[in-house]
Amino acid sequence: MTRPGSDAIRAETITINGHGGDPIEAYRAGPLADGSRGGIVWIHHMPGYDRETKEFVRRLAVNGYHVVCPNLYSREAPGADPDDAAAAARAAGGVPDERLVGDVAGAVAHLGGLPGANGKFGIIGHCSGGRHAFLAACSLPFDAAVDCYGAFIVEDPPEGMPKAMQPILDLAPNLSAPLLGLFGALDRFPTPAAVATLDAELTRLGKPHDFHSYDDAGHSFFSVDRPAYRVEAAVDGWRRIDQFFATHLKG
Repeated sequence: MTRPGSDAIRAETITINGHGGDPIEAYRAGPLADGSRGGIVWIHHMPGYDRETKEFVRRLAVNGYHVVCPNLYSREAPGADPDDAAAAARAAGGVPDERLVGDVAGAVAHLGGLPGANGKFGIIGHCSGGRHAFLAACSLPFDAAVDCYGAFIVEDPPEGMPKAMQPILDLAPNLSAPLLGLFGALDRFPTPAAVATLDAELTRLGKPHDFHSYDDAGHSFFSVDRPAYRVEAAVDGWRRIDQFFATHLKG
């Protein structure tokens, strides 16, 4: 019998129990080979639970982790196209912070029950998911957290943004895990000034963190299908993500 290779994975849509016990859709990927596995929750961006996010999930699974991405818009638009679901969620005021934390807790509980789970958990998110990753790491116990250009941790959102997207810098004393932050120096949300403010507050609090800003990059520099994609920043960012999770999640 042929054994699965080290990069062989299984990826599928599943149902997990989210905030309040609500059944919500999620995307899961993980290695087929046996082994001790850290678990990672990926939080999708504001455009939704889309193909790009699922590719990110599979990439981390190839690196040896169980990964789950909860569909944060499951309740507003179950089974809908990502663009339509995102529009419905925005019209409803966005994802409430309490519900986000509950959905992440459900994803962690699911990861903890998978074969080979080693009890170590990370969280990562991009765009609004970066803010949500910070929120979750300040609300739940994690071993590692990654914020990819998450806005509105520090600054107020502009008019037209979902009302749930409010600053959460006051939660910084509760940050439960080392934080890797990856940002674009040309970004408007978050601005370099907002990143510097977060950096200074975490330093003041003695919270371990490692921030990197890329000079020629703006928002969404990981997104290969967008003009904002910056190959050098994305390649270096992935290298840092891989090294960070390997340090904190692999026993």
